[in-house]
Amino acid sequence: MQAGLPVEAQSAGLHLSGIAGSPHAARGRADGQYFFVNGRFVRDRLLSHAAREAYAELLHGERQPAYVLFLELDPRAVDVNVHPAKTEVRFRDARSVHQFVFHALQRALSPGAAAAPVAYAALAAEPATQRALGLAQSPAAYQAFMAAAAAPAVLPQDRDEASHPLGYALAQLHGIYILAQNREGLVLVDMHAAHERIVMEKLKKNLDAGAVQRQSLLVPAVLRAEALDVATAQDNREALEQLGLELSVAGPNELAVRAAPVPLAGGDVVALARDVLAEIRAYGASQALSARQNELLATMACHAAVRANRALTQVEMNALLREMEETERSGTCNHGRPTWYQLTLADLDKLFMRGR
Repeated sequence: MQAGLPVEAQSAGLHLSGIAGSPHAARGRADGQYFFVNGRFVRDRLLSHAAREAYAELLHGERQPAYVLFLELDPRAVDVNVHPAKTEVRFRDARSVHQFVFHALQRALSPGAAAAPVAYAALAAEPATQRALGLAQSPAAYQAFMAAAAAPAVLPQDRDEASHPLGYALAQLHGIYILAQNREGLVLVDMHAAHERIVMEKLKKNLDAGAVQRQSLLVPAVLRAEALDVATAQDNREALEQLGLELSVAGPNELAVRAAPVPLAGGDVVALARDVLAEIRAYGASQALSARQNELLATMACHAAVRANRALTQVEMNALLREMEETERSGTCNHGRPTWYQLTLADLDKLFMRGR
């Protein structure tokens, strides 16, 4: 219960309620999954698949989600006599049930930073305010925040830690982690993993709106390409433009990247172009933009995310923390790894045996 998020959804005669375990509550085995249909415990492949799909971007490797869910619907819309033990069911409109469960769980698991792994239980109780995110900023360099570096430092007494569950940056560790202080204690942030999620959610939002915003490059980036790559770029021009990429033939074995997605324009656009072309070659443009959309966008986001060993100013670190609080699913990266971890003062006291 402590590691769970409430589920409550209703639509077209279907009602889903219960508790969805956070990514931190995931297990190595599928032994923490309880689904009830009209009060009867069932083991149903369709329901299990819908739940697994909802968790797809949040779990690492073969980790299994944990949940207790109750689905209620018209008894005439479900056949409970397909198994002697009554543990299997058959739905009259299986597709609608699958989509309803999938979207209901996905919404429950995406309330912003509050959906972070519940090693941060005290923080998850304080969801961050959701705001629409634009793409004017170039996340690869956080240049928009550099101009604010000369602003007066925020004094501890001026900080509103209740409004910012991830707190305020103290320092950067080995160019990989951000150390921040919140009212519970110490927050550790994997800056690359966190930024990957931020960029991916922005790309998804723009792609869902019709196309990813792109930025023309002042100097086109040229890459050597095989004949198959050149043909792929020419045959899939519209799909590439939908992803924010503009490629043109620059020579017999060369392609030029003339525009890139706004969040990625400051990154390695050559490597990005190669990876996207490889994805389209392997699966086709329509498949890459539908069934494999998340994998493709995760690849793109990885190229834009701040790299390890890049020194960030305190202003940049705090800007990243604020964006994490505003971004859905920011508790895990695009590969299902946690992006941050909470060490409470009690945890620290225990480490140093204070009070013993």
